[in-house]
Amino acid sequence: MDADDFAAGRSPRERILAATAELLAEGGREAVSTRTVCAAARVQVPTIYRLFGDMRGLLDAVAAEGFTAYLNTKTGLEPTADPVEDLRAGWDLHVDFGLANPALYLVMSEPRPGAAPQAAVDGAKFLAASIRRIAEAGRLRVSEERAANLVQAAGRGTTLTLIDMPGDRRDPELSVMAREAVITAITTDTPATASPGPVSAAVALRAVLPQTTALTDREQDLLQEWLDRITSPAQ
Repeated sequence: MDADDFAAGRSPRERILAATAELLAEGGREAVSTRTVCAAARVQVPTIYRLFGDMRGLLDAVAAEGFTAYLNTKTGLEPTADPVEDLRAGWDLHVDFGLANPALYLVMSEPRPGAAPQAAVDGAKFLAASIRRIAEAGRLRVSEERAANLVQAAGRGTTLTLIDMPGDRRDPELSVMAREAVITAITTDTPATASPGPVSAAVALRAVLPQTTALTDREQDLLQEWLDRITSPAQ
């Protein structure tokens, strides 16, 4: 950090977060310590504890910033007429973000107690909305919840595996194969109305149920319960 940071009026919190992110990018998790962060951000040790509680709190805050940056890459996507292709684009952005920010992605992927950062919650909602569009098109063969969980688990696992590979041995086709395997598992080539099957039909109806006006609230709740039972993984 140089004098320009202070001239720009950056707060101690902003300097600490920026310094931690930079240390992560340059040297990985091992490069981040109270001493190195304080030196880079030009603050005293008590400042970190006052603002973040401890180093765990600091890393959680950095992860939250990472989720925000990741979400910004998603919100720039313009939906197309093909929701499955949009899911492919979202998967590729996810993997690309992880490979471009490996140390940050590892911190973001760590299990942590307590409430998830709002940006992480918003990211999950973005994925759920993408899955919902596929269901509304009649092309989802499993429940929306199961589809979202599978995409999230496979996408994260694929990204972590690629990060763990040495750069000269990294296999870019691994992501493509994993992506297509997931898409094959959760989608159909044609709308459910063109291919028989109660689960696909129930998923499609479940997705558009909130748009109906012919049913009372009680009737909608009952129909939703029936559809959920049809699309349940236990079926």
